[in-house]
Amino acid sequence: MSSADTGRFPNHYTAVDVPPEARILCEIVATAPLHEVEARLASTKIQPEPEIMHHVLKLSYNTPNAAAKFFQWAGLSQKHTGYSWNLMVDLLGKNKLFEPMWDAIRSMKQNGLLTLTTFVSVFENYCVAGRFDEAVMTFDVMERYGIQPDIIAVNSLLSAMCREENQTVKALEFFDRIKVSIPPDADSFAILLEGWEKEGNVAKAKTTFGEMVVRVGWSPQYMFAYDAFLNTLVRESQGGEAIKFLQVMKGKNCLPGLRFFSNALDIFVKQNDSAHAILLWDIMVASGLVPDLMMYNVMIGLLTSNNDIDNTFRLLDGMVFHGAFPNALTYNMIFGCLIKNGKVREVGKFFIEMVKNEWDPTPANCAAAIKMLFDDDPEMAIEIWKYMGENNISPRDDGANALLLGFCNMGRLSDLKRFAEKMIDERIIIYETTMTKLKNAFYKEGRSARETYDHILRKWKSSCL
Repeated sequence: MSSADTGRFPNHYTAVDVPPEARILCEIVATAPLHEVEARLASTKIQPEPEIMHHVLKLSYNTPNAAAKFFQWAGLSQKHTGYSWNLMVDLLGKNKLFEPMWDAIRSMKQNGLLTLTTFVSVFENYCVAGRFDEAVMTFDVMERYGIQPDIIAVNSLLSAMCREENQTVKALEFFDRIKVSIPPDADSFAILLEGWEKEGNVAKAKTTFGEMVVRVGWSPQYMFAYDAFLNTLVRESQGGEAIKFLQVMKGKNCLPGLRFFSNALDIFVKQNDSAHAILLWDIMVASGLVPDLMMYNVMIGLLTSNNDIDNTFRLLDGMVFHGAFPNALTYNMIFGCLIKNGKVREVGKFFIEMVKNEWDPTPANCAAAIKMLFDDDPEMAIEIWKYMGENNISPRDDGANALLLGFCNMGRLSDLKRFAEKMIDERIIIYETTMTKLKNAFYKEGRSARETYDHILRKWKSSCL
């Protein structure tokens, strides 16, 4: 085998910190013809000490038959450790060589080396191979091999099954049968709930959660289970149910941590569900959890996109109290929302607050504000335009055109001339559509006004060259 042909398991070509003796043996196991493996190993005169043996087995999963030959050869001079045996069982299982795997397990039993770890490996490898009935059969025969099946064994098998795609129903069948003789613990339910979460099965998650509460009660230590259950509800658009259960959990002093709230908030944003998001937010803040600036901006982004101005300002007012100071994004989302909703008085006031706190509006917000304000507060529109120039907010083209159109609509021709000429001098782009509106505004005011427009037009054309 070349270093380019490394197989799907770890190998000695890429591994670091491998003793030189182990590396030599690995190379033989990886490359020697099967009938020559033992002779070549013997010719090295290397003593397969337990540590060396463990290294070789860990790095020989890609060549299971040669690894078995190595195992036999090493056993001639050294008694195998329980760890070596477990590695061999796992190596055979990972390669779906289940008959030799059971031969190894029977040898381990004779040597009194079997532990639960051996069987956990078998559970996992049968489940990865999609042979779930054999995994359950393995659990059922454990006692014959001297290993008492307990809740740790139950949970190990449940976990192995639930890790595979759409197998939580199979895990539940095993769970329902075994719970009569081995009472489940909180981890058992957490494993199933994580399976239902992965599969998005709300109905089964509710049933499992209900049984969990009856059997093991409530405890802040069961947070993994609660997180999985709540995540299932939120992801499957059951926001109302999630809020209802959160209220119950709050009463039991079992609220989840900031990580859950942050993830749930992101899901509500994807679902554009501001109504449940704000309820979630209020539960979180009331519980004493402190949201950071990023979470505030996510929430304010959702509220502003849904035009919920009252809750937006409620959150803005609480930010500093929580040590989350609004930034340019915070202010611009709110400013944009006020503009979009035609809140003339609030737009002017908020603009003044923004710039007082040294946060600039974006060029797009400036242009939209200028356009919106001209009907009711043209002086504020002019203030915003001047602020753009004084503070180098660019590009200014959209804002400039909005300002000129505002003057056109109001018939303020002297301002129109003054600002248009200054904009052309500053090489700001005035759009053809805007020039057409200017022409209409000037031409209907008589000859003198027409000459003014023609002068502006000549300047505009020369600036476009």
